[in-house]
Amino acid sequence: MKRFFISIAFIFAGLAMMNAQSFAFEGKEDLKLNIGANFQSKGGGIISSLDYGLGESFSVGVQAGYLLSVSEIAGITGAGFTDKLDMKVRASAHLGQVLNLLDNLDIYPGLNLGLRNFGLHLGARYFFDGGFGVFSEIQFPIARYKTDAVNYDKLNNQFSFSIGASFDLNM
Repeated sequence: MKRFFISIAFIFAGLAMMNAQSFAFEGKEDLKLNIGANFQSKGGGIISSLDYGLGESFSVGVQAGYLLSVSEIAGITGAGFTDKLDMKVRASAHLGQVLNLLDNLDIYPGLNLGLRNFGLHLGARYFFDGGFGVFSEIQFPIARYKTDAVNYDKLNNQFSFSIGASFDLNM
C-alpha cells in the first residue's frame, strides 16, 4: 500500500511539470465534478463529488458514494443498501493559487458532514487541456455519530482513499 501512495505522488509530481490550459480552481462560480473509485477497509465502490466556488479560494459541495463490494465482517454477511450508501456536504479551501502552484494543479483540504460522521478530506486535482483531469483524495472521520460503531456501521465511517476523473463543468 505504501508503494501505491508513493507511485501516486510521483504521478502527480510528473503531471505538475507539464503545461496545460485548464484551471484546477477558478474561484467564484467555478463548478467541478469528480467521479472515481473509493477504497476502504472491507469495501470498495464508486464516489462522486460536485464542488461550487463561493470565493477566490473556497468552495462548497456535495458528495455521494456507494460500496459495490463489501467483505464479510465478523461472520455477518449481506450489508444492506443503507450500509453501503454514503452522502455528505463539504467545504474546501483551494490552495493552488495560495501556494503559487501551476494553474492546472490544486490542493484542497476541507471538512465533511455526512450520514455517519463529521470528518476531514485532503485532495489534489490536476487538469489536462480541455476540461478533463484527474483527482485523488483521502478522507477520515473526526467524530462518529455512533461512537461504538461495529460491523457494517464502520463502512463509510473510516479512512478511505479515492482516485478518478475530474471534469470542469465551466467549459
